[in-house]
Order: sequence, then structure tokens, then C-alpha cells
Amino acid sequence: MSKIIRIGTRDSELALWQARTVQNALEKTGHKSELVPVKSTGDLNLDQPLYEMGITGIFTKTLDVAMIKGEVDIAVHSMKDVPTALPKGIVEAAVMKRASNKDILVHKGTEFLENGVGTIATGSLRRKAQWLHRYPNHKVVDLRGNVNTRMQKLKDNDWDGAIFAAAGLERIDLKPENFLDLNWMIPAPAQGAMLIVANEKDTYCRETIALLNHRESEICVHIEREFLKVLEGGCTAPIGALARIVDNEVYLKGALFSLDGTKKIEVDKKTPVSQVENFGKEAALEILNKGGKELMAEIKTVLK
Repeated sequence: MSKIIRIGTRDSELALWQARTVQNALEKTGHKSELVPVKSTGDLNLDQPLYEMGITGIFTKTLDVAMIKGEVDIAVHSMKDVPTALPKGIVEAAVMKRASNKDILVHKGTEFLENGVGTIATGSLRRKAQWLHRYPNHKVVDLRGNVNTRMQKLKDNDWDGAIFAAAGLERIDLKPENFLDLNWMIPAPAQGAMLIVANEKDTYCRETIALLNHRESEICVHIEREFLKVLEGGCTAPIGALARIVDNEVYLKGALFSLDGTKKIEVDKKTPVSQVENFGKEAALEILNKGGKELMAEIKTVLK
């Protein structure tokens, strides 16, 4: 049996790039596909901060519904946007090879970093908290929209800079010359990774998409997402996590911040690749036992 696989995707330039990348990869395995673009709730409402909209799944929900209705066969997501618990009937089919996991600052000159006063734009609680932890006297303003929209807003406003995921800008060739690698900033769990999901009952698509899976990337992002799931308990919070494999060892760095960046609870662990089961969970429990439980309760109260 063979069929034309319908690839569900958001209709932003970056999302379409990701979907075409999957389409090209499928073509190399001898499978035909077509793109089915849709607009998500997160793309339609640019006036409200994500955490106020209930960020969990805001960019994936529309595609989930399309898949459950049978309008698309698979969907392609930036994995960091995907809730740690997938809807009933939808399963992970493949994690593509991870691109850069870095955050970068696109700026209009870096003098403000020495002056101690500046205004930075980001729609991410994680980025905001980490920026304020390092630069407590700076102002952080909300920035929403797809990559192109956010870049235009940076040009149109008198902000000193805005924080972006390096992978997103690199994929659509929008990375400017005036940027700084924020090597000190812990990325979002699964940042830089693309996830393909499929209908649980669609054996053909699941077996076909499994051919595209990158095992090392899959191991790392699953550890990071397990860390996130145990920590957040369904609440949006400033959480960063990065797992790396070096010489058959997995190194995990994770952290939880207060919303204003004044508090930081972090963990740094390693384990053999052969013993990664529950590794993310164990790291998250360490954070919770070091004051993370109380900090998460504070965050939930503020974000209610």
C-alpha cells in the first residue's frame, strides 16, 4: 500500500520550511506527500502574551484537530511548542536531526550591555527570566508573532534588541550580522528540534515517518521534555533544559527561574546513554527538592 501523505503545517514561512524539509526527506525514501497549511490560534492572536492564552499547545491544537478529523495524515512542529502530553490518538512518529539549540540576541548595537540600562523584547517567560537574572536593571517587553513579524517589530520600535532561536532564523535565512550568541542562556526543552506526529492507528504513516527519526536527537529531547513535564505540572514557567551526548555519556543542564529572574535553581548531571531512563525525571525532582516546589507554587499563583 502507498498513498500521498498529507502534511499538516502552520502557514508561517518557518513552519512551511520545516514541512518542506520533511516532504523532501520523504521523497528521498520514495514516498509522495502534499502540504496542507493551516493558521493556528497562536498566530491569529498577537496582542496577548502567550502565558495569558494558556501557552500549552496553542500552536499545535489546530493541527491536532485537523489530524483527528482526518484532514491531514501527519503534522510537523517545532518540538519546543508541543505539549509534553500529546492528545489521545496522536503519537510521536519521528524526531528530525536537531539544528542549533541556541538563543541569540539580534541587536542595534551592544553599548547598552555595558551601560546597564536597556530594553529587550521577547514573548518567552524563560528568556525574560534569564535575561533579568543577568541584567536586573533592564526592561523586557512582550514580543509576539512569527519570526518575520517579530523581526519587523524590532526594526519599528526603539528596543535595543530581541531574543530569537538561532535555528528559526537560520532555516529561513533571516539571521542578520548584528547578533550575539547567548551561550549562557539555557534553551527551551527540545529547542532546535522538529517533531513529526501521526495518528496512532495509521500504521502506514507511522512506519514511513519512522525512517526519518534521528536517534541521538530523540534521546536528548525526550530527557529535556521529561524534565519539563515533571517540573511544570501543566503550568507555564521559566524552565530551561539542554541534554547533550558526548562519548556515550548524556550531560543534562536544567534550571527553573522565578518570573522576575531573581531566583534560579539549577541542576547539572550526567549518566551513561545506556541508563537514560528517568534521567530527566530525577533531575527535575532534584530541582523540586531544592526549593523548586515552592517556586512553582509562586509562579502558578502569579499566572492564574
